[in-house]
Amino acid sequence: QVQLVESGGGLVQPGGSLRLSCTASGSISIYAMGWYRQAPEKQRDLVATITNGGKPNYADSVKGRFTISRDNAKNTVYLEMNSLEPEDTAAYYCNANFLFRSYWGQGTQVTISS
Repeated sequence: QVQLVESGGGLVQPGGSLRLSCTASGSISIYAMGWYRQAPEKQRDLVATITNGGKPNYADSVKGRFTISRDNAKNTVYLEMNSLEPEDTAAYYCNANFLFRSYWGQGTQVTISS
C-alpha cells in the first residue's frame, strides 16, 4: 500500500503561483500519478496526470498554466500552478494508480482570492 501526502497549498492572489508536492511512502515508479481537485459541493475532477513514463495530460481548464512532473528518485510528484484564477480554488488531491490499485492523499487546500 502507498501512502500519499500532499503539501504546498495556501492562499494566493489571482495571477499568483503555487507549487504542490505529493510525496509517497514508497516507490512510485510503476504508478501513473495524478492531481485532482474538488470544490465545495462539486465532484472531484481531474487536473493533470503523468504516466510512469513521464507523459503528461491536462484538463483543458489548466492547459498552459499548470505543469505536472515527477521525480521517482524522491517518490514525489509536483504540480506547478501559474496564473491562478479564483476558479482554481479547491482541495487538491494526489492519486497513484496502477492496474486495480488506486491510492489517494488527504488533500491540500488551494484558495485564490484577493
